[in-house]
Amino acid sequence: MMDEGYTIEPLKIGGREFSSRLLVGTGKGVAYPLMRECIEASGAEIVTVAIRRIPTDEKPGEMLVDYLKGLTLLPNTALCFTAKDAVLTARLAREALDTNWVKLEVIGDPQTLFPDNEQLLEAARELVKDDFVVLPYCIDDPIICRKLEDIGCAAVMPLAAPIGSGLGIRNTTNLQIIVEQASVPVIVDAGVGTASDAALAMELGAAAVLMQTAIYGAREPVKMAHAMRHAIAAGHLAYHAGRIPRKLYATASSPLEGVVGS
Repeated sequence: MMDEGYTIEPLKIGGREFSSRLLVGTGKGVAYPLMRECIEASGAEIVTVAIRRIPTDEKPGEMLVDYLKGLTLLPNTALCFTAKDAVLTARLAREALDTNWVKLEVIGDPQTLFPDNEQLLEAARELVKDDFVVLPYCIDDPIICRKLEDIGCAAVMPLAAPIGSGLGIRNTTNLQIIVEQASVPVIVDAGVGTASDAALAMELGAAAVLMQTAIYGAREPVKMAHAMRHAIAAGHLAYHAGRIPRKLYATASSPLEGVVGS
């Protein structure tokens, strides 16, 4: 991705490179033509697909996958509450979509949709052994992220806030620690509400951001998709540019020497 002469470094995951650092979901019941328009406006190259939610009664040419041509599909294990179900769903996705990539979700609570750490780690171990490229959705806990990386996950995907909440990043400190300690890409997943949330995630050093509700739930989804695209680029550039230190008091922007006396 280019921005007025500045190059946004490619996102590298599992031996592959992507020019966009924004990942987009395909749920929320949005009409397929609008969904595709939003994805194109966002510049996203990777889109998530919930295997358990793919309709089976659609006509050829009007199926979900027909509107996702040319994109990298990242099947996820949404609605799985045990490691066993998540592993089975991942294997079904590999057969159906011909990909060994998976966004691993093992939910522990149906109200908050927070992950079940124990079941997530168990499923990750089994899928990594089965040669999957595993991108796990996890709590914003540096310890869990480190354990997932040690297992062999290709990235970690800590939440910013509960799924679909739009609350933005609730714990910037944890996210900074995760970014600092991780040697795999950190993809902020869930809870983003607007462009400033996405920019903040990137300014904190995240490698990418995944979102869905923030775009499709906006009053003008395509316009929000454009905003998110620019926010990701701005945040990434700002992180690598290096912000000035925070200070309690003012610092004059012009030198005080040579000022004309009154």
